[in-house]
Amino acid sequence: MSKPTILFLDGGMGTMLQQSGVSLGKVPEELNIREPDVILDIHRQYIEAGADVIYANTFSANRYKLRDSAYSVCELVTAGIQNARRAAAGTGCRVALDIGPIGQLLEPNGNLSFEEAYDIFREMLLAGEAAGADLVVFETMTDLLEVKAAVLAARECTKLPVWCTMTFEENGRTFTGTSIPSMGLTLTALGVDALGFNCSLGPKKMVPFVKELAKWTPLPLILKPNAGLPNLNSNTYDMDAAEFAAEMAEALPYGACILGGCCGTTPEFIRTIKKEFGGCTPAPRDYAPKFALCSASHLLEVDGVCIVGERINPTGKKRFKEALQNHNIGYILTQALEQVEAGAKILDVNVGLPGIDEKALMVEVVKELQSVVDVPLQIDSSNAEVLEAALRVYNGKPLVNSVNGEPAVLARILPLVKKYGASVIGLCMDENGIPLTAEERFVIAKRIVETAASYGIPKEDLYIDCLTLTASVQQKEVMETLRAMTMVKEQLGVKTTLGVSNISFGLPNRPLINTTFLTMAMQHGLDLPIINPNLPVMTGAIDAFNVLTNRDVGSKQYLEKYGEQAASTAAAAPVKASEPTLDYAVLNGLKDAAKEQTKKLLASMEAMDIVNQILIPTLDEVGIQFETGKLFLPQLLQSATAAQAAFDVIKERISSQKTETIQKGRIIVATVKGDVHDIGKNIVKVILENYGYDVIDLGKDVPIETVVEETIRRDVKLVGLSALMTTTVVNMEQTIRALREAVPDVKIWVGGAVLTPDYAKEIGADFYAKDAKQSVDIAKQVLG
Repeated sequence: MSKPTILFLDGGMGTMLQQSGVSLGKVPEELNIREPDVILDIHRQYIEAGADVIYANTFSANRYKLRDSAYSVCELVTAGIQNARRAAAGTGCRVALDIGPIGQLLEPNGNLSFEEAYDIFREMLLAGEAAGADLVVFETMTDLLEVKAAVLAARECTKLPVWCTMTFEENGRTFTGTSIPSMGLTLTALGVDALGFNCSLGPKKMVPFVKELAKWTPLPLILKPNAGLPNLNSNTYDMDAAEFAAEMAEALPYGACILGGCCGTTPEFIRTIKKEFGGCTPAPRDYAPKFALCSASHLLEVDGVCIVGERINPTGKKRFKEALQNHNIGYILTQALEQVEAGAKILDVNVGLPGIDEKALMVEVVKELQSVVDVPLQIDSSNAEVLEAALRVYNGKPLVNSVNGEPAVLARILPLVKKYGASVIGLCMDENGIPLTAEERFVIAKRIVETAASYGIPKEDLYIDCLTLTASVQQKEVMETLRAMTMVKEQLGVKTTLGVSNISFGLPNRPLINTTFLTMAMQHGLDLPIINPNLPVMTGAIDAFNVLTNRDVGSKQYLEKYGEQAASTAAAAPVKASEPTLDYAVLNGLKDAAKEQTKKLLASMEAMDIVNQILIPTLDEVGIQFETGKLFLPQLLQSATAAQAAFDVIKERISSQKTETIQKGRIIVATVKGDVHDIGKNIVKVILENYGYDVIDLGKDVPIETVVEETIRRDVKLVGLSALMTTTVVNMEQTIRALREAVPDVKIWVGGAVLTPDYAKEIGADFYAKDAKQSVDIAKQVLG
């Protein structure tokens, strides 16, 4: 058998189309039908340069972006694949169906549902497979949940191998805040065949990304960078082929083995890297699987004691039952935030209650929880349909609670765990109930581990619950639980979990029993204690255990937490759930709470005092946390939504009183002519509106004359223009020139991925904004 060698991809399609001189139009994929010879020639140039895989010209051929096209998705995808296949005929080069982002944000950050995203991808995939694609590549992705919808559509509807590349910024995060470890862990678990990075940056800045990703996946790593940074004056990029190859070489020792180019690269780039690395064997990888869970933005490696918050569960909780019955999502979100603030690293989520639609509510709660907290979730239900519905929309790698040793249960749940790339808790019980001895429980645990392995679920995805019995009834079995846990850890090599508080049912002074049992259990190998993290006596026991067992090296975490506290606080009373304040509600994205608190404040405060003294300062704090990387786009948008709920209440009050207005000034925003990308512009609009500005959104692909006419007609003093593509920046410059001639005193700011502050000045803009927060700063400066 021959040794594997590095594979080579093609380079930029858009770059080559621009050089060809052909008119791109709004939808470059239409060239598959209008100018097939141009597309064919580009493919052939890349094949002759050494590409082993070429990407069909199908990147944006989804029904959302083709709404105004004369051609259907099927027509353009089919033509794109057929052109590529004609070019590759007789060469051995493979053809990839190339699929990019849909162009809308998914719920809860946008209006696109997971199910609709799935169907959009499904339509492209079916057409691509039928036309003869050899594989599918989902590229330039920024939202991990959107990638999940795409991967599931590919796995469920086609037999195509699946490659995925996401686009990261210099801070190691995507536009939506996805982290590299979360990407690697999630997509590997979902069963993709290769993954990596493309677009946005040059090779050198992607090298640390490759190094980090290699820790979280054993899969082949793809690297398809830009040719450095764009020079918008010349409409070219700042790197030649030799420089590109030299920088690509730096990524090879970390495992990059599928190499190509994105924006700014040409056949010469592919020819150069093929000459440099062709025939080379991929570097050996020292990958070690880890026990880990994640949300899209936060990965939790389970390498010590990690608290699982137990409060999102109706068992024994009257207020929580009432919240479920009354559909009080705000209460559930508050419970989540309080647990995370108290130290929970994972949140158990159980919404099972007679008389409610558990499946629908579980999906809603999972979506809402992931919009306000970034810790991994533990999906808790005995209903397989509920579990699957939640796993489908979960953004990251979750933990399923649970299976037991009963063969029918294992056969029902483990396939779901495998399909959706989750981890799972195995209970040491079966159809005969809970065994009394440690040895009998170990037998069930071993059965679960072995059965999971038969489904392709590795031990790193297994957490065994040896089951906490009630000491008041089964006192002698307490130590059997602990013995079983030690046996499981030492002989099966998996992690363990326990519902700790079960131990004290029916006994007085329950915290004393719970804390003592927790300490004993940790000494016997407990990894995931399921507890109420709002009890300082319990969390304190974990903190002390980590110090005494040298897990908290140098007592650093302990000193940070307790260094300035009086000694007596270690045994303080439980933290009580309190009603969230307006600033807390906005900061944490609690829209229902923000609405209710605003109504209460209006009884004692003037409307504009609430705006100026609470809402605006809180939004400023959200912006600061966004800029410093403490919050990411989903949290920013949820805070804006909560603030909007408060503003709506205030607007209603002001309208009824017919007095002062909230609006601080009128602003126009638009994506320039020829550009159909509007996600960034839409986000800017939402944030500006929540600062009290009247934002007039002219949409995307807006003609120059329309921007000018609306600026004059509405007497606007500030205009924001957006462009994502290098080919449409010229239209931005022309729009600015037309505005200057017609409305000399108007202020203009620009934004978009291809722009820089220097280029913004060159084309005549007054300001450049890299994100929504800077857009707000500009509005404050111009309009107050």
